[in-house]
Amino acid sequence: MIKKHNLIEAFPEFEEKIHSMKVDNTHFKKLYEHYDELDHEIYRIESDAEPASDETLNHKRSERVRLKDEIYNFLKEN
Repeated sequence: MIKKHNLIEAFPEFEEKIHSMKVDNTHFKKLYEHYDELDHEIYRIESDAEPASDETLNHKRSERVRLKDEIYNFLKEN
């Protein structure tokens, strides 16, 4: 089943912190928005709404994992 990878679902323990940091922290907001846009692109490719090569899809997935790790570390440290 193809589904989006929502950060709130991935990190439910940080739900309130995610919401507040999107408002209060410019750097976090940019990371969050970049992750969300990338996740949407991947979803569109996986659901065949947007054509892309396997190489492109794999690159985008790797970038999403990197961003998710960066966001998690940011949430833990701040």
